[in-house]
Amino acid sequence: MEHLFSTIFSLQLVSGETILLTAPMSLDGESDVTYRAPNLIRRIVSIFKNVRPGSDLTRFQLPPLFNMPKSQLQCYGETVYCVGNDMLSRCSKAESSLERFASVVAWSISTTRPLIFGVAPFNPILGETHHVSKGTLNVLLEQVSHHPPVSALHATDEKENIEMIWCQYPVPKFYGASVEAEVHGNRQLRLLKLGENYEMNSPRLLIRFLPVSSADWVGTVRIRCRETDLEAELCYRGSSFLGRRSNYRSIKGKIFESSSSKTIYEIDGHWDRTVSMKDINNGKLSIIYNAKEMLSGLKTPTVKDPKGVWPSESAVVWGEVSQGIMNKDWEKAKAAKTAIEEKEREGLRERKSRGETWVPKHFKLFSGKEGGWDCLPIQDLVPPAPIALPL
Repeated sequence: MEHLFSTIFSLQLVSGETILLTAPMSLDGESDVTYRAPNLIRRIVSIFKNVRPGSDLTRFQLPPLFNMPKSQLQCYGETVYCVGNDMLSRCSKAESSLERFASVVAWSISTTRPLIFGVAPFNPILGETHHVSKGTLNVLLEQVSHHPPVSALHATDEKENIEMIWCQYPVPKFYGASVEAEVHGNRQLRLLKLGENYEMNSPRLLIRFLPVSSADWVGTVRIRCRETDLEAELCYRGSSFLGRRSNYRSIKGKIFESSSSKTIYEIDGHWDRTVSMKDINNGKLSIIYNAKEMLSGLKTPTVKDPKGVWPSESAVVWGEVSQGIMNKDWEKAKAAKTAIEEKEREGLRERKSRGETWVPKHFKLFSGKEGGWDCLPIQDLVPPAPIALPL
């Protein structure tokens, strides 16, 4: 059976371009928003038949049949602005450093969203942006590099004195019966009034084709706040090689003092259900995260100011392709996607002929400490966006 994203916002701009926004991925609406291609396994095997095991897939392009009507930038952004309760304010309002750290751990877990086996978001083009507001939280993303595909995020909330800076890039590799993508870079959550900076990484994406198809988040996520000497280690687990689901979407870990390695809390649960925290000293158990409360009934962003939407906005760049996917008009979707990719290649050829280097508009991109990439926002505050999430 085929399903399509059921809740959308579509608008034709004065320029004639289509802006199309689809509902965010959620737990309760997962079956309603999922699109599955026919003969899925056979088609997936066919497109990978000429790819060698161990190959880097960062330049690999999927046909629209395997795309969801959404860019990867939008998926990143949704993990920040699409959440049921205001978890970020809890991080800044908690009284003790330990309570704040536990709130940050819960917020970090909330950024883990369900995956759809067999479909993937569009690879953002160079210079693509996504700018959305939710209340006083303003979020801006930009694709600051195409090869490697580096995405930058800056979010600010003046009311809550919160700032987020992310710089990350996935490195997917093909291993015959699976694809594994390690997300390089880091995420920072800053509680400005308190002078606390929380650094964290992301889990890995594991897609298995055989013997049982699955798409899981796996690996270890580490969260650290040097100012409070606190650290967390969370182990994400997916289904087993044979498809057994005993550890499916489970999280197990701890919160401890960085300097002494002394464990304070034990973390256990499932990121798509509930996650609990156990106090080592007195055995007290408390629920720190409830996925159903946080990720149910999420709303679709809407355009509040059509004239303020940039041509580089993800929902504009991929609007025609998304429309084709929504209507199952695969020829239209393929033609529109090919046109975008060819325009991207033409821009690269022109810059190369002129000896020019691409410069991001909203971020400064530079080499990181360990040979990777890092970025800093050019502006201190993210301005309110023309696209907003209904409250």
